[in-house]
Amino acid sequence: MNRKVLLGGLLLVLPVIGLLVMSLGRNPGKVASPLVDRDAPQFSLAPVGGGAPVSLASLRGQPAVINFWATWCTPCIAEHGVLHAAARALQGRVHFFGVMYEDEEPKIQEFLRQKGSSYPTLVDPGGRTAIAYGVYGVPETFFVDANGVVRAKFEGALTPEMLETLLAKAGAPVR
Repeated sequence: MNRKVLLGGLLLVLPVIGLLVMSLGRNPGKVASPLVDRDAPQFSLAPVGGGAPVSLASLRGQPAVINFWATWCTPCIAEHGVLHAAARALQGRVHFFGVMYEDEEPKIQEFLRQKGSSYPTLVDPGGRTAIAYGVYGVPETFFVDANGVVRAKFEGALTPEMLETLLAKAGAPVR
């Protein structure tokens, strides 16, 4: 075999292998966000089906979970039961919100009718709130402490264990 070809191939392949090895063990759901440890972007959004807008500022004093999701998103559907159960268990102690991402209100209403919900699902016209939070895919969930500071962000479908861990980071009761 030609030594130059072998050396050239190794020079191309070794850096790629190095990058792959360095990526091992990283949690793909834990994505750094410039919002962590900063004030959460404020919003005032109407619930699906109408009603008085819900604002994050009016709910200070309790931790909040803000979940950006869509009915067409398979991981969102998978985590819906986890969030629904946690919101029921922590009712009155933690605020949960679903913020719709690029979805249609009739589909959202049908989904909620079938699957239920124990927290407000909010419509985000034009995706302005999603943009303010830096959302680029769903599901993405933000954990905000009682003072309105983002303490954690998670991408992907939440498990009960991960939800409990991230709630604790926001100073929320976990049981």
